[in-house]
Amino acid sequence: MFIGGAVKSPCLILFIRRFIIYVTVKAALFGGRAGNVPQGVPWAVPPLHPEKERNHMANYNPSNSMRFRAKFVMTAVFMVLFSAVVVNFFRISVLSNKKYQDMANAQHFGSIVLSAHRGSIYDAKGTALAKSASVYKIFLDPMRFRSEMTDLQERIDKRNRDKSNGDYKPEYDDEGNELDPLPDSAEAFREEAVALLASKLEIKPEDVRSAMEKDSQYSVLKEKVETPVGDELIAFFNKYRLTSLHAEEDTKRYYPQNELAASVIGFTTADGNGIYGIESYYNKYLAGVDGRTISATDSNGNELPYKYAKTYEPKNGDDLYLTIDMNIQYYLEKHLEEMVAKHKVKNRGCAILMNAKTGAIYGMATYPSFDLNQPYEISDPFLAAEIKAIKNEDEADKRLAKEQVAQWSNKCISERYEPGSVFKVVTSASAMEEDKIEFKGQPYYCDGAKEIPGALQPIRCHDRGGHGSQSFQEALMHSCNPAFMEIGQALGEEKFVYYCNAFGFGEPTGVDLPAEAYGDIFTYDNIDQVNLAVGSFGQGETVTAMEMITACCAAINGGYLLQPYVVDKILDEDGNVVLKNERTVRRQVVSEETSAKMRDALYHVVADSSTGNVKIKGYAIGGKSGTSERRMTSDNSGYAEGVEETDQDQEYGASYMCFAPADDPEIILLVLGDMPDNSPNQYYGSVVAVPTARDILKDVLPYLGISPEYTDEELSQLDIKIPLLEGSIDDAKKELEKIGVDAEHTKIIGNGIEVVAQSPKTGSYISRDGTVYLYTEKNKANEYRTVPNVVGYDAYNANYLLSSTDLNYITIGASADSPGALVSGQSPEAGTQVPMGTTIELEFTVYEDGG
Repeated sequence: MFIGGAVKSPCLILFIRRFIIYVTVKAALFGGRAGNVPQGVPWAVPPLHPEKERNHMANYNPSNSMRFRAKFVMTAVFMVLFSAVVVNFFRISVLSNKKYQDMANAQHFGSIVLSAHRGSIYDAKGTALAKSASVYKIFLDPMRFRSEMTDLQERIDKRNRDKSNGDYKPEYDDEGNELDPLPDSAEAFREEAVALLASKLEIKPEDVRSAMEKDSQYSVLKEKVETPVGDELIAFFNKYRLTSLHAEEDTKRYYPQNELAASVIGFTTADGNGIYGIESYYNKYLAGVDGRTISATDSNGNELPYKYAKTYEPKNGDDLYLTIDMNIQYYLEKHLEEMVAKHKVKNRGCAILMNAKTGAIYGMATYPSFDLNQPYEISDPFLAAEIKAIKNEDEADKRLAKEQVAQWSNKCISERYEPGSVFKVVTSASAMEEDKIEFKGQPYYCDGAKEIPGALQPIRCHDRGGHGSQSFQEALMHSCNPAFMEIGQALGEEKFVYYCNAFGFGEPTGVDLPAEAYGDIFTYDNIDQVNLAVGSFGQGETVTAMEMITACCAAINGGYLLQPYVVDKILDEDGNVVLKNERTVRRQVVSEETSAKMRDALYHVVADSSTGNVKIKGYAIGGKSGTSERRMTSDNSGYAEGVEETDQDQEYGASYMCFAPADDPEIILLVLGDMPDNSPNQYYGSVVAVPTARDILKDVLPYLGISPEYTDEELSQLDIKIPLLEGSIDDAKKELEKIGVDAEHTKIIGNGIEVVAQSPKTGSYISRDGTVYLYTEKNKANEYRTVPNVVGYDAYNANYLLSSTDLNYITIGASADSPGALVSGQSPEAGTQVPMGTTIELEFTVYEDGG
């Protein structure tokens, strides 16, 4: 019941009516003549014979007490009914006011949702990474379509009759187009419409025909249709004055960079809500608030004039500006792809490049990635074919769902691994802070293994022959496990756990991304001598890449554990700052003094070592490699505690952490190749991750404006960049002499007096003892050489073989003069035909690992 409104309670009214009749009858029985009982009442007492009536009159005449009881009963009944009405009125008008008001409004008002425009996502330089654009939902009114086909045929028949009678005079626009054209027949139009809709919407013709025959007024043909396509289809129907095809405006999320930073950006559902990555974490900012137009309607639901309408404008979503730089992100993904392919990495690779002083993330990459514009498609073609080959539909769907989730996962924050020797940075910094490291002499001895109480067997070093007596710096450079077990023992069980917690392990880093996991580390309850021993060199515990880089960053940036972030600022549609992320210090873990010692120690790990580190001429870099033993389940789906495996089945995690400049770090980088080729000497961090880190830094450091500062020794060994050589031979020779290429290393090909071509080409590099070829006749400028295979050669023999083939070379990776350095890769590959004098890039590696 709704007092004064349209809502009533018919059951209560009916009850009151019947009760009044009942009471009236009773009153008549007790307070009046029996002959006056209302006729037609089924329970009424029939009238007596007049004679009998007189005899019984005295018995039926009510006494005063009977009248009083009747009045009392009637008064009580009406009081109860009145109270029920009052209580119900109070409940409806006060307690359930909003509910019934909404019901009444629903009858009297209509509303139209005005969708808010989802905010865009930009990189640090303003390049669009995610945008929304207007699209259409194309739908057909089948019942109206069939009616229009009947009307269309009648119009065609009438026009044909008019043409036959000579009564039809067509009208044309300024461009000579007929103003009211008609097809040959309704059936011809239907077939043309089917073909056009199927072609433009990329659906099957039979689906279009089926939609046309549906017994409804609404049949969706395709959603998320590009605006030009939708406009073309509507124009085709409008051409013949047909209105049964409709285009409802909608929005579609676009990702202009496709795979770039896919696991970081995430994507949206069909209804526009973010479900992964930044799209999910910042959804409340990006989504905005929908508006609404509310209008009054009459009793038939028709909208009343405009003055009865009220519009609440939508609030468009805010725009996000990331700390991630698209170019840096490209460098990370490009070189990760090369690493995964070259080293046959099974469980994906990842890399993080971060500002060491603020925690701002410049790049975060996982490879293989996926296309954000088609997130539900499996990006790995071999895996996609494998799923397609599964005959059982349920099994195929389960496998597909599993692989989709796996490819969407951000490996940097959501997957754990054993860090290996990179963790020695944490052990070293912790022990330094507690003054538990001996810096004098060579106190750390390694004979290849160390006995630990409680261990079933001695715990080995990666160098089975041992490192002998060594200083702390040498132990860190050698990545000696027994030495770090000794350092861990000096630190003690409780302090080890304390510093693991202090460096942020075992808790989220707080990065502004969803689904962040954290590692499984030793606690005060389960730490013992064996766990302390293996934990000190990064085994037995798991971490995420995000945890590892923030911990290492704290060790070298002054001791400050930072909260990493990927969003720099959020702006509303008017350009106002809604949110600004800045440097956030979670805590100081070690002192500035300890951090300075760690920077110096890690710099010398790179500078004093001939193997396993990133060396780039002109840059002071600190770093540490790691090779961890992984214990995986048989399907490689994750870490399995306590699984025994043979050496042949053993999988590894190959990683490298580095920072630059070493004395005042601006950037810090972590690269991980999870489960690379486990063939002997192929799975080390120095082999897998170090070349990738080097290639990334070679691109990133100049891009960030960090200039090289060469030592005298580096200046004397710098490769020579070849300029454009033209004009006379003498002029060309003078140019070469200016850059250090003497006459002995300048070869003239031909009998002319002008230089018409050169090799290597302009902008190429050659080593200090390289040769430049100058061509003076065009027909001589096409001499080619076959690149020999020099993989496995040392520097002397590789140089000899290339020189004898009239080819130059430059070296990357380990120093070519390092003991044991051999060519591990070359570009171009052996067998390639190249112009004489072309520079071959040789990568040297020393095959012994530091962790």
